[in-house]
This record gives sequence, C-alpha cells and structure tokens, in this order.
Amino acid sequence: MATDKVAYWFDIANYDLDTAEAMYQTGRWLYVAFMCHQVIEKTLKAYWCATQSEDAPYTHNHMRLAEGCGLYDQMNDDQRDFLDTITNFNIEARYPEDKEALAKTLTEHFCRQMIDETKLLQQWIKERL
Repeated sequence: MATDKVAYWFDIANYDLDTAEAMYQTGRWLYVAFMCHQVIEKTLKAYWCATQSEDAPYTHNHMRLAEGCGLYDQMNDDQRDFLDTITNFNIEARYPEDKEALAKTLTEHFCRQMIDETKLLQQWIKERL
C-alpha cells in the first residue's frame, strides 16, 4: 500500500467535498455536481492505491475505477445507480454546450441529496479499508 498516495487522494477528496458544500451555500448547482463527482473519483483512487499494486488509472470513469479495484461487486443497487448518475457530471459539466442543459436539471434539493449521498458513499468506501 502506498500510504502517501492514499493520503493524497483522501486529502483532495475531502477538500473537494468542502468545496461542494461551499458551492451549495452559494447556489452554484453545476459546481456542486462536479465537485461531488470529483470526491467519488478521488476516493475511489485512494481505495485503488490502498488495495492494488499499481497506481490508479488516469480515468474519470467511476465504474471503471470501482470495478478495477474490486469495489463494484460489493456495492448495492442504489450505490451502483448513484455511481452511474454522478459519473455523468464530469463530462457534461466540462463542455459549454452541455452546461446550460445540465444546469437546468439541477435544483437545491437535488444537490443537497447529491452531497449527502456522496458523503455516504465516501464513508462506505473508507470503511472497506
């Protein structure tokens, strides 16, 4: 286990979670979604570094990360659905043509729920170590 890499990924995941909360407080829903995506991606990479002999791959695909480090098979259907949903916010939030359409789908309630689910999944992943 590369403990320095694990700590690195967890530290920036926690920073991104704080950023998601700050964006929520200011009503910047698109960035709440993007930061939640980042939290899960980086938490999965921390888990990968803790459990695999090679570094985490350069990918933003949550399912690929979860499958590659053996977490996907341990997840329940709700966790898999959330992983699928939140993965989309990375790609769609980065391209201008998708930002406006995506922003219209995000609400205060949806974003609060997303932050809460992000925290739950992050904690669940940490408990597996």
